[in-house]
Amino acid sequence: MDTAPAAKATVHTQNPPKRRALLFLVLPPALWLLCFLVLPYLGLFIQSFLGSDDLGNVVLEPTLDPWKAFFTKTLYRSTLLYTFKIALTVTSLSVLFSVPLAYFIAFKVRRWKELLYSLIIVPLWVSYIVRAYAWKIILGREGILNSFLQWAKITDAPVEAFLYSEWAIVIGLVHIYTPFVLMPVYTAFEQIPRSLVEASKDLGAGRLTTFFRVVLPLSLPGVIAGGTFAFVLTLGDFLAPVLLGGTDNLMISNVVQNLFGTSNDRPLGSVVGIVLLVVVVALLETTSRAEKSFASLESGRGRLGGAR
Repeated sequence: MDTAPAAKATVHTQNPPKRRALLFLVLPPALWLLCFLVLPYLGLFIQSFLGSDDLGNVVLEPTLDPWKAFFTKTLYRSTLLYTFKIALTVTSLSVLFSVPLAYFIAFKVRRWKELLYSLIIVPLWVSYIVRAYAWKIILGREGILNSFLQWAKITDAPVEAFLYSEWAIVIGLVHIYTPFVLMPVYTAFEQIPRSLVEASKDLGAGRLTTFFRVVLPLSLPGVIAGGTFAFVLTLGDFLAPVLLGGTDNLMISNVVQNLFGTSNDRPLGSVVGIVLLVVVVALLETTSRAEKSFASLESGRGRLGGAR
Protein backbone atom coordinates (compact mmCIF):
# COMPACT_ATOMS: atom_id res chain seq x y z
CA MET A 1 0.00 0.00 0.00
CA ASP A 2 1.32 3.42 -0.96
CA THR A 3 1.54 5.61 2.16
CA ALA A 4 3.18 8.63 0.43
CA PRO A 5 -0.09 10.58 -0.21
CA ALA A 6 -1.17 10.08 3.41
CA ALA A 7 2.20 11.31 4.67
CA LYS A 8 2.01 14.39 2.43
CA ALA A 9 -1.52 15.13 3.64
CA THR A 10 -0.34 14.88 7.25
CA VAL A 11 2.54 17.31 6.57
CA HIS A 12 0.19 19.77 4.88
CA THR A 13 -2.25 19.66 7.78
CA GLN A 14 0.53 20.23 10.32
CA ASN A 15 2.31 23.09 8.53
CA PRO A 16 -0.44 25.75 8.72
CA PRO A 17 -0.67 25.67 12.55
CA LYS A 18 3.10 25.91 12.80
CA ARG A 19 3.16 28.81 10.38
CA ARG A 20 0.43 30.60 12.31
CA ALA A 21 2.30 30.09 15.57
CA LEU A 22 5.49 31.41 13.98
CA LEU A 23 3.58 34.38 12.58
CA PHE A 24 2.14 35.21 15.99
CA LEU A 25 5.64 35.06 17.48
CA VAL A 26 7.31 37.19 14.80
CA LEU A 27 4.56 39.73 14.10
CA PRO A 28 4.53 41.64 17.46
CA PRO A 29 8.28 42.38 17.59
CA ALA A 30 8.28 43.16 13.85
CA LEU A 31 5.47 45.69 14.33
CA TRP A 32 7.26 47.14 17.34
CA LEU A 33 10.49 47.63 15.36
CA LEU A 34 8.55 49.09 12.44
CA CYS A 35 6.64 51.61 14.56
CA PHE A 36 9.37 52.66 16.99
CA LEU A 37 12.58 52.19 14.98
CA VAL A 38 12.11 52.10 11.21
CA LEU A 39 9.40 54.75 10.87
CA PRO A 40 11.08 57.29 13.22
CA TYR A 41 14.37 56.97 11.36
CA LEU A 42 12.52 57.25 8.06
CA GLY A 43 10.86 60.41 9.38
CA LEU A 44 14.27 61.82 10.36
CA PHE A 45 15.65 61.04 6.91
CA ILE A 46 12.73 62.77 5.16
CA GLN A 47 12.89 65.75 7.54
CA SER A 48 16.61 66.20 6.82
CA PHE A 49 15.67 67.23 3.24
CA LEU A 50 13.14 69.86 4.34
CA GLY A 51 13.62 73.50 5.22
CA SER A 52 12.49 75.65 8.16
CA ASP A 53 11.21 79.20 8.50
CA ASP A 54 12.40 81.94 10.85
CA LEU A 55 10.28 80.56 13.69
CA GLY A 56 11.78 77.09 13.37
CA ASN A 57 8.71 75.48 11.82
CA VAL A 58 9.41 72.77 9.26
CA VAL A 59 8.51 73.82 5.71
CA LEU A 60 7.35 71.07 3.37
CA GLU A 61 9.68 72.12 0.56
CA PRO A 62 12.55 69.85 -0.54
CA THR A 63 15.95 71.43 -0.03
CA LEU A 64 19.56 70.46 0.57
CA ASP A 65 20.30 73.42 2.83
CA PRO A 66 20.46 71.34 6.06
CA TRP A 67 23.03 69.01 4.51
CA LYS A 68 25.01 71.96 3.14
CA ALA A 69 24.97 73.58 6.57
CA PHE A 70 26.32 70.43 8.20
CA PHE A 71 29.21 70.00 5.76
CA THR A 72 30.11 73.70 5.47
CA LYS A 73 30.02 74.74 9.14
CA THR A 74 33.09 73.61 11.04
CA LEU A 75 31.19 73.49 14.34
CA TYR A 76 29.42 70.23 13.55
CA ARG A 77 32.43 68.50 12.03
CA SER A 78 34.74 69.56 14.86
CA THR A 79 32.18 68.46 17.45
CA LEU A 80 31.83 65.09 15.71
CA LEU A 81 35.61 64.63 15.67
CA TYR A 82 35.79 65.66 19.33
CA THR A 83 33.13 63.07 20.15
CA PHE A 84 35.15 60.40 18.32
CA LYS A 85 38.20 61.41 20.35
CA ILE A 86 36.32 61.12 23.65
CA ALA A 87 34.74 57.80 22.59
CA LEU A 88 38.11 56.35 21.55
CA THR A 89 39.73 57.45 24.81
CA VAL A 90 36.89 56.01 26.91
CA THR A 91 36.96 52.75 24.94
CA SER A 92 40.73 52.36 25.27
CA LEU A 93 40.73 52.98 29.02
CA SER A 94 37.71 50.74 29.59
CA VAL A 95 39.37 47.87 27.70
CA LEU A 96 42.67 48.54 29.49
CA PHE A 97 40.95 48.24 32.88
CA SER A 98 38.61 45.39 31.95
CA VAL A 99 41.06 42.91 30.42
CA PRO A 100 43.41 42.51 33.44
CA LEU A 101 40.48 42.51 35.88
CA ALA A 102 38.50 39.95 33.87
CA TYR A 103 41.64 37.80 33.49
CA PHE A 104 42.27 37.91 37.24
CA ILE A 105 38.71 36.87 38.06
CA ALA A 106 38.52 34.17 35.39
CA PHE A 107 41.93 32.52 35.88
CA LYS A 108 43.23 33.45 39.33
CA VAL A 109 40.20 33.61 41.60
CA ARG A 110 38.53 30.34 42.55
CA ARG A 111 36.59 30.72 45.77
CA TRP A 112 35.07 34.22 45.49
CA LYS A 113 34.74 34.42 41.69
CA GLU A 114 30.96 34.99 41.57
CA LEU A 115 31.15 37.54 44.38
CA LEU A 116 33.85 39.63 42.69
CA TYR A 117 32.03 39.51 39.37
CA SER A 118 28.81 40.62 41.08
CA LEU A 119 30.60 43.53 42.78
CA ILE A 120 31.76 44.78 39.40
CA ILE A 121 28.25 44.55 37.95
CA VAL A 122 26.65 46.24 41.00
CA PRO A 123 27.14 49.79 39.58
CA LEU A 124 24.73 48.87 36.79
CA TRP A 125 22.00 48.62 39.42
CA VAL A 126 22.49 52.30 40.29
CA SER A 127 20.91 55.00 38.14
CA TYR A 128 23.10 56.59 35.47
CA ILE A 129 22.26 60.06 36.77
CA VAL A 130 23.26 59.11 40.31
CA ARG A 131 26.66 57.87 39.15
CA ALA A 132 27.26 60.98 37.04
CA TYR A 133 26.29 63.26 39.93
CA ALA A 134 28.57 61.26 42.22
CA TRP A 135 31.56 62.17 40.07
CA LYS A 136 30.39 65.77 40.02
CA ILE A 137 30.47 65.74 43.82
CA ILE A 138 33.89 64.04 43.89
CA LEU A 139 35.53 66.38 41.35
CA GLY A 140 33.78 69.60 42.35
CA ARG A 141 35.36 72.69 43.88
CA GLU A 142 34.18 71.69 47.34
CA GLY A 143 34.22 68.00 46.50
CA ILE A 144 35.89 65.03 48.10
CA LEU A 145 39.06 65.19 45.99
CA ASN A 146 39.73 68.87 46.62
CA SER A 147 38.97 68.46 50.31
CA PHE A 148 41.48 65.62 50.57
CA LEU A 149 44.18 67.54 48.70
CA GLN A 150 43.76 70.53 50.99
CA TRP A 151 43.67 68.32 54.09
CA ALA A 152 46.90 66.60 52.98
CA LYS A 153 48.50 70.06 52.40
CA ILE A 154 49.09 69.20 48.73
CA THR A 155 47.18 72.27 47.55
CA ASP A 156 46.37 75.54 49.29
CA ALA A 157 43.15 76.22 47.37
CA PRO A 158 40.57 74.13 45.49
CA VAL A 159 41.68 73.04 42.03
CA GLU A 160 39.22 74.27 39.41
CA ALA A 161 40.55 72.02 36.63
CA PHE A 162 39.04 68.78 37.94
CA LEU A 163 35.41 69.47 37.10
CA TYR A 164 34.04 70.84 33.80
CA SER A 165 36.92 69.48 31.78
CA GLU A 166 37.53 66.85 29.13
CA TRP A 167 39.10 64.44 31.58
CA ALA A 168 36.14 64.77 33.94
CA ILE A 169 33.94 63.46 31.10
CA VAL A 170 36.39 60.63 30.40
CA ILE A 171 36.60 59.60 34.06
CA GLY A 172 32.84 59.57 34.46
CA LEU A 173 32.19 57.64 31.25
CA VAL A 174 34.95 55.09 31.95
CA HIS A 175 33.39 54.39 35.34
CA ILE A 176 29.92 54.10 33.80
CA TYR A 177 30.77 51.94 30.77
CA THR A 178 33.59 49.70 32.06
CA PRO A 179 31.10 47.03 33.29
CA PHE A 180 29.69 46.84 29.74
CA VAL A 181 33.20 46.02 28.50
CA LEU A 182 34.09 43.64 31.31
CA MET A 183 31.07 41.35 30.85
CA PRO A 184 31.86 40.12 27.29
CA VAL A 185 35.59 40.01 28.04
CA TYR A 186 35.02 37.89 31.14
CA THR A 187 32.68 35.60 29.18
CA ALA A 188 35.34 35.16 26.50
CA PHE A 189 37.96 34.28 29.13
CA GLU A 190 35.64 31.74 30.76
CA GLN A 191 35.10 29.98 27.41
CA ILE A 192 38.82 29.42 26.83
CA PRO A 193 39.73 25.75 27.47
CA ARG A 194 42.11 25.58 30.42
CA SER A 195 43.91 22.70 28.70
CA LEU A 196 45.29 25.18 26.13
CA VAL A 197 46.75 27.34 28.89
CA GLU A 198 48.26 24.31 30.61
CA ALA A 199 49.69 23.04 27.31
CA SER A 200 51.34 26.42 26.72
CA LYS A 201 52.96 26.30 30.14
CA ASP A 202 54.05 22.69 29.61
CA LEU A 203 55.81 23.75 26.41
CA GLY A 204 57.88 26.27 28.37
CA ALA A 205 55.95 29.48 27.76
CA GLY A 206 55.85 32.00 30.58
CA ARG A 207 52.79 33.79 31.89
CA LEU A 208 53.14 36.80 29.62
CA THR A 209 53.82 34.65 26.56
CA THR A 210 50.83 32.46 27.35
CA PHE A 211 48.63 35.50 27.80
CA PHE A 212 49.66 37.28 24.59
CA ARG A 213 49.97 34.17 22.41
CA VAL A 214 47.07 32.03 23.67
CA VAL A 215 44.63 33.80 25.99
CA LEU A 216 44.37 37.22 24.37
CA PRO A 217 43.91 35.99 20.76
CA LEU A 218 41.16 33.60 21.88
CA SER A 219 39.40 36.40 23.76
CA LEU A 220 39.53 38.98 20.95
CA PRO A 221 35.85 38.52 19.96
CA GLY A 222 34.84 39.43 23.52
CA VAL A 223 37.27 42.37 23.62
CA ILE A 224 35.93 43.68 20.32
CA ALA A 225 32.33 43.31 21.51
CA GLY A 226 33.05 45.13 24.77
CA GLY A 227 34.95 47.89 23.02
CA THR A 228 32.07 48.33 20.59
CA PHE A 229 29.63 48.70 23.49
CA ALA A 230 31.77 51.42 25.09
CA PHE A 231 32.39 53.29 21.84
CA VAL A 232 28.77 53.32 20.64
CA LEU A 233 27.35 54.20 24.07
CA THR A 234 29.84 57.05 24.43
CA LEU A 235 28.91 58.41 20.99
CA GLY A 236 25.29 58.70 22.07
CA ASP A 237 25.91 60.06 25.55
CA PHE A 238 24.63 63.58 26.22
CA LEU A 239 24.22 63.74 30.00
CA ALA A 240 27.81 63.28 31.22
CA PRO A 241 29.18 66.11 29.00
CA VAL A 242 26.61 68.51 30.50
CA LEU A 243 27.16 67.45 34.13
CA LEU A 244 30.94 66.94 34.02
CA GLY A 245 32.18 68.83 30.98
CA GLY A 246 30.27 72.07 31.11
CA THR A 247 29.40 74.24 28.13
CA ASP A 248 32.88 74.10 26.59
CA ASN A 249 33.04 70.31 26.19
CA LEU A 250 29.79 69.42 24.47
CA MET A 251 29.55 66.28 22.32
CA ILE A 252 27.57 65.55 19.18
CA SER A 253 24.50 64.31 21.06
CA ASN A 254 24.33 67.64 22.89
CA VAL A 255 24.33 69.37 19.50
CA VAL A 256 21.39 67.23 18.37
CA GLN A 257 19.56 68.00 21.61
CA ASN A 258 20.12 71.74 21.16
CA LEU A 259 19.04 71.67 17.51
CA PHE A 260 15.77 69.97 18.38
CA GLY A 261 15.27 72.10 21.50
CA THR A 262 16.87 75.51 22.00
CA SER A 263 17.82 76.26 18.39
CA ASN A 264 14.60 74.75 17.02
CA ASP A 265 16.23 73.64 13.77
CA ARG A 266 14.83 70.15 13.37
CA PRO A 267 15.96 69.56 9.74
CA LEU A 268 19.59 70.23 10.67
CA GLY A 269 19.19 68.13 13.80
CA SER A 270 17.85 65.32 11.61
CA VAL A 271 20.94 65.57 9.40
CA VAL A 272 23.26 65.22 12.41
CA GLY A 273 21.19 62.29 13.68
CA ILE A 274 21.31 60.51 10.32
CA VAL A 275 25.07 61.03 10.02
CA LEU A 276 25.58 59.64 13.52
CA LEU A 277 23.32 56.68 12.67
CA VAL A 278 25.33 55.89 9.53
CA VAL A 279 28.58 56.04 11.51
CA VAL A 280 27.24 53.70 14.21
CA VAL A 281 25.83 51.20 11.68
CA ALA A 282 29.12 51.17 9.76
CA LEU A 283 31.03 50.66 13.02
CA LEU A 284 28.75 47.82 14.11
CA GLU A 285 29.07 46.12 10.73
CA THR A 286 32.87 46.41 10.82
CA THR A 287 33.21 45.08 14.36
CA SER A 288 30.72 42.29 13.66
CA ARG A 289 32.82 41.10 10.73
CA ALA A 290 35.98 41.39 12.85
CA GLU A 291 34.41 39.27 15.60
CA LYS A 292 33.32 36.61 13.10
CA SER A 293 36.72 36.53 11.40
CA PHE A 294 38.59 36.12 14.69
CA ALA A 295 36.11 33.51 15.92
CA SER A 296 36.34 31.49 12.71
CA LEU A 297 40.14 31.81 12.69
CA GLU A 298 40.48 30.52 16.23
CA SER A 299 37.98 27.71 15.68
CA GLY A 300 39.89 26.68 12.56
CA ARG A 301 43.14 26.63 14.50
CA GLY A 302 41.46 24.56 17.20
CA ARG A 303 40.23 21.97 14.68
CA LEU A 304 43.64 21.88 13.04
CA GLY A 305 45.34 21.36 16.39
CA GLY A 306 42.87 18.61 17.29
CA ALA A 307 43.50 16.84 13.99
CA ARG A 308 47.23 16.90 14.62
